[in-house]
Parts: sequence; structure tokens; C-alpha cells
Amino acid sequence: MTRFSQSNFFIKLSNWEYWPWYIVYIPVYFYWLWLGLKAGTIFFFSAANPGIKYGGIMGASKKMILDLIPDEYLPKTILINPGLKFSQIQESMSALDLSYPVILKPDVGERGHMVQLVSSDIELKQYLSTKTREILIQEYLDLPFEVGIFYYRLPEAECGTISSVVVKELLTVIGDDRSTLRELIRKKPRAKLQLKRLARKIGEKLEEVPTGGKVIHLEPIGNHNRGTAFLDGNHLINDELVAVFDKLSKQIDGFFYGRFDLRSRDSQALYNGDFKIMELNGAASEPAHIYSPNYPIAKGYKALFHHWKTLFQISKTNHKLGVPYMTWSDGLEAIKKSRFV
Repeated sequence: MTRFSQSNFFIKLSNWEYWPWYIVYIPVYFYWLWLGLKAGTIFFFSAANPGIKYGGIMGASKKMILDLIPDEYLPKTILINPGLKFSQIQESMSALDLSYPVILKPDVGERGHMVQLVSSDIELKQYLSTKTREILIQEYLDLPFEVGIFYYRLPEAECGTISSVVVKELLTVIGDDRSTLRELIRKKPRAKLQLKRLARKIGEKLEEVPTGGKVIHLEPIGNHNRGTAFLDGNHLINDELVAVFDKLSKQIDGFFYGRFDLRSRDSQALYNGDFKIMELNGAASEPAHIYSPNYPIAKGYKALFHHWKTLFQISKTNHKLGVPYMTWSDGLEAIKKSRFV
């Protein structure tokens, strides 16, 4: 292989799953404008989920959405306001019996921005010292099966649809008794794209030689932009799974369209309704299985256009039932609030 074919640029160019989302979405923008013209406003999506501010497409509070979900499905989670004393944060964690490690994330944020696993008071203080907005502290779920379930249901319909299941494979490499950790990372294109970030995180351990067969977990956060592989899990969709999420969705006031990001022990636990929901994303959700390696881009666009059409249909129906579209001033406010912290 030539040096160019092994370069990060070529890896990204030849695999559309790595393209910037705003490039991938160029055709979708035009379809959105067309749907907005039909609805009379580009903010039609705000009526998709009346129980979620702005329908959940931008600027929505993760904690407010989690509060809509029955407690049995939730990890322990607390909202930290800026300026809160560290002793008060410790008291809140103690009250929930929330111990390290924990996940930290902005209450308003997208695409895994600033999500971090911390294991001590020192790391927690360091993280909070650089933040000026609300932060969630969430129980770390040590469950091996992480998936995203895309569910939608037309208003007043009895049953819904699961249109996408993405299985998340966290970034790992396997030792071979010969190669350093740095060399193992360079041999794996998905990991190689993360090398600079991992070098800052791992430091001198990059030069160690892992034991043959040892699995080295490089990233605990299941985000695509951190090297997690998004695998097509649509084969898991069946009537049993739809029934589980029909029951769950009807317990979430004003929810009709979105993706549940969750963890469970395995697929059978998923069918049994035995899982914990880390986040529920509303109108901004994607059918993330399309980012599976080698997934045809034409099929990816077909799925995206289908979901935007469904989003329009649900929003239009809710609007006819009395749910207002948000105003232009509210839309601009939502755009402002959705900026990364």
C-alpha cells in the first residue's frame, strides 16, 4: 500500500461515514427546505414531540428529556448548575449513591461534544473548572451491549415503528506480543484517525507492548467521532422489540419520534425491556445504522429522506391536532442555545 492510501485523508475520503455531517447533509438541506415550504415554516419539526422543547432538534435539555422517562429505565443522573460549590456536588452524588467512575456531559450539546468519563474528585474538578453551563453527572453503565433504537409513531396510532438499530462497537485493539500500542493503533484505520487524541490521553503507555490476545479498550464513550464503529443492527428488529418500545413510548408524554441511546447486557435483555437509557434524542435523531462501514451512500440517503418525510408527517399531524410550530424568534433562540459549550 502507498503512503497516500494509508493517510488519514484517504481513509476519510474513501469512507463516507467519516465525512463531516454538514457535507453529508447537503442534499437533506434542500429536502428540508422543500418540506418547510409545504408546512409554511422550516421549523415544522418543533411539533414532532410536543413534550420536548423545540421537538428535540436543537437546544433541548438532556435532563428535561430524561425526566420524561420512567425511572426504571434510567441511570442515576444529576444536573449541576454553574457556580455550585464542589462540596454541594459531592453531597448530591452521595445522596444518589453515585460513585466513580461517572460520565460527564453538557446538558445541552450534540454529537458527543465534551462527554467524558472521570474516575476521581480531581478529574471532576478539572472538568467542571472549564465549564460555564449546566452539566450532567451520570452513572457509568458497565453493560457491554450499547445500541441506538430509532422509534417513531404517528399521533393517535396504536403501534409504532422501529426503523433503525445501530450497534456500537467501542474502539479497541488486540495485543500481539510484538507491536507497541502506538503501532497497533496505526495498523487499524479507525484507531489511526484517533491517534493524536489518544496520544494526549494515553501518554507513555503508547510505547508499551501489550500481551498477545489482550484486548485494549481505547475509548469508553460510544460516539462515532471518537472511533466507535456504528454497525447495522436492523436484523434485531422484530415484533417483540417493537412491543417493548411501544409500551415505553406511551409512557413518555408528548414523544413520537427519536432515538433511544441505551445499554443492556445483550440482545435478549433488550427484548425483555431490561436496559438503561443514557439519552433520548428527539427530532434531531439520525438512523445511525447508515454509518456502518461500507454501507452504500445511496441507501444512507434513502434512509435519511425517509426519516425526514416521517418527521414532517408526524409534525403536520400534531399541528392539525393543535400543536403550534415554534416562531422564528424561538427558532433563532434554539439555534443560539444549541451552540457547543
